[in-house]
Amino acid sequence: MAVVAANCYCPNPKRSPFLSHFPSHHGKSSSGQGIKNSVHAFRISALFWRAKKAVEPPERDLSLGEFILTGSGPEGVSANQAAPKKVSVSVVSSILDVPSQDWDACNMDATGPENFNPFLTHGFLSSLEETGCAVKETGWMPQHIIAKDECDNILGVVPLYLKSHSSGEFVFDYSWADAYYSYGSRYYPKLQCCVPFTPVTGPRILIRNGSYKDQVFDSLVSAMKDLTAKLQVSSLHVTFPTESEWEKMKEKGFLQRTGMQYHWKNRNYKNFDEFLMDMKQSKRKNIRQERKKISAQNLTMKRLRGYEIKAKHWDSFYKFYRNTTDNKAIEAAIELNLNRVEAGAQGEHKIQRGYMPVTTYSYHYFLDKGFEKAINDFLVRETSQVKLVIKLLHESGPFKDGLQTKD
Repeated sequence: MAVVAANCYCPNPKRSPFLSHFPSHHGKSSSGQGIKNSVHAFRISALFWRAKKAVEPPERDLSLGEFILTGSGPEGVSANQAAPKKVSVSVVSSILDVPSQDWDACNMDATGPENFNPFLTHGFLSSLEETGCAVKETGWMPQHIIAKDECDNILGVVPLYLKSHSSGEFVFDYSWADAYYSYGSRYYPKLQCCVPFTPVTGPRILIRNGSYKDQVFDSLVSAMKDLTAKLQVSSLHVTFPTESEWEKMKEKGFLQRTGMQYHWKNRNYKNFDEFLMDMKQSKRKNIRQERKKISAQNLTMKRLRGYEIKAKHWDSFYKFYRNTTDNKAIEAAIELNLNRVEAGAQGEHKIQRGYMPVTTYSYHYFLDKGFEKAINDFLVRETSQVKLVIKLLHESGPFKDGLQTKD
């Protein structure tokens, strides 16, 4: 199998829309040290695309240091009386090295029970590793960050991967990679904080509730940046975080990016017909005609829950899903009293079925400050375009006046 260099370099890469804005220092940062030419004992070469028996990378120090947390301690103890709390931060090469109950406790505290996110659970993330989906051989090397106190209690976790490509992320940075290579620098590997293959918004820095919560958060952010420098990778990317987490990161040296997805919002509908009554007459008529065609063809639509699905169902699922899931998903959400249906990005046809554009978020950290400035300039322009497109799509949406931009 080819190594990452063969996979990333292209003889005539397409120039990115912001390439002319990049510095002409050919990969050198403002400090005069280029990523391409830096030599560091911890630097990781391309090892993701080789056979499973490839030589393992040299052992690295998995510790990212210790942090002293100060201030208010346990309830009833004043700030002056509370002893400083020491937190150690380290990297694990598999989520299986973390007890599931500890990881899930961090997830539950970070999301809250009312917004429980199954994709951040230990069970989901470990299944991606155990099935060989998110592993070294596929370009997803787990580098999860864990914060523990002196008693080995886990206070926070971060799902993190060392990646040799940009597939399975859904926040596209291929033009950034092209720009790096055009100037003689290396973009891959990079660090990616996300849920692999799953563009669903949720917190990415998962912290237990407690009086030191904010300081643990800051410690994990510092550890993520330290690991980026320690590995001498080009960059660190955090995709599909919550808006509140995204807002915090600007002051911590991260670039902010926005994107767009299509979501359906449940306005406490009692049934599907009540949802249709919120739509303009022409859009409502089109959807009803589509649904009548199913009955006219003697087709029976049946919705199955996870435990009811058999192998034969999965075998035929893909053939039909594009034309049948949009309305059925909305109907199911109403019956199950779900708040929303997330249909992902792309496909303006989704708007006519009631899926409206919403803003998604990501934040990014670059070691090379020259490239960081150029990318930030690009993001400023991109953000303006995203805002404009969302505004125009809402104004021309399928809902009655007064409901187009209503949450």
